[in-house]
Amino acid sequence: MELRVLNYFLTVAREGGLTSASEVLHVTQPTMSRQIQELEEELGQKLFIRTTRSMVLTPEGMLLRKRAEEILEMAERTKAEFSSMNIAVTGDVFIGSGETYTLQHITDLMSTLREEHPGIHFQIYSGNAEDVMERLEKGLLDFGVLIGSVDVSRYHSLRLPARDTWGLILRRDHPLAQRETIRKEDLTGIPLITPGQNLAAQKTGNDYLDWFGDSYGSLNIAATYSLLYNAALMVKSGIGCAVGLDRIINTTETADLCFRPFDPPLEAKAVVIWKKYQVFTKPAELLLERMMTAFEE
Repeated sequence: MELRVLNYFLTVAREGGLTSASEVLHVTQPTMSRQIQELEEELGQKLFIRTTRSMVLTPEGMLLRKRAEEILEMAERTKAEFSSMNIAVTGDVFIGSGETYTLQHITDLMSTLREEHPGIHFQIYSGNAEDVMERLEKGLLDFGVLIGSVDVSRYHSLRLPARDTWGLILRRDHPLAQRETIRKEDLTGIPLITPGQNLAAQKTGNDYLDWFGDSYGSLNIAATYSLLYNAALMVKSGIGCAVGLDRIINTTETADLCFRPFDPPLEAKAVVIWKKYQVFTKPAELLLERMMTAFEE
C-alpha cells in the first residue's frame, strides 16, 4: 500500500464520493476510481458500498480508515523528525494524558523548555489509561500520564510529586452538598456518573475498588464518561452525581457545582510513562531530562 493511495482512500471516505474527493486532491476521477479499485483488490476486501450518489464505508473500510489515519500520522511525524535533525532544536513532543491537575508539574517544565527553544511544540492527546497506552505502543506518543491503579511494569516511569483527590461532584442544591465529606454509605441509591474505563478491572492493589469494597457492585450507575467536563454537564442536567477528581471542574463558591471529598480519603497517584528502549527526538529527550531531574525520587 502506498501512502498516496491511502490518502486517496481517506479523502473519498471523508468526502463521501469520488467527485468531491477528486476536486479536493486535484486528481482526475478515473484515476481516483482506479486506485481505490486496485486497493480493494490488493486487500481482498470491498471497502465501499457504492450508490448513485455516494460511497459509504463497509466494516472492512472502517477498519482500514482507522489504520490509514494512524499510518499517515506516523509518516508525517517521521518526516518532521528527520527534517529537524540538522537545524536548531525544533519539533513536536507528543504527550497523552488523563484529566489530572498534577499535569501542571509537566506543563511548567514545558513552558520553561519553550522559552529556551521556541521551535519546540507540544501536542497533547486526552484520553483514559487504555487509550493512552494503546497510542504509546503504536508509537504515536512520546510520553503518557496515567492516573490511579495502573500496571506500568512494562514501561519506564516517574511518579509525579502530587496526588489527585477522589470525591463527588454534585449540584449545590443536592442534599449531599450539605456534607463536608462523602462516605460510601451516602452513595446508596444515588444515581452516579462514573469513569467509563473499567477502574475495577485490576483486582489487587486497586485503591479505587478497595474504597468502595463490597458496595461497588450495587452502585446505581446512571451514566459513564471519558471526559469530566461532559460528566459535569450531566450533573448540571440532573442525571446524577459524578465520581471524579478534584480541581478539574470549576467548583468554587460561585460555581453551580461543588466537590465533596470521600471519607476516608481516596487519593490517586499520577505517573508519567514511556516505552523501554524508546528512541526520542531531541525535543522529547530534553523534556525527559527535565522530568527526571524534577521528579526523580
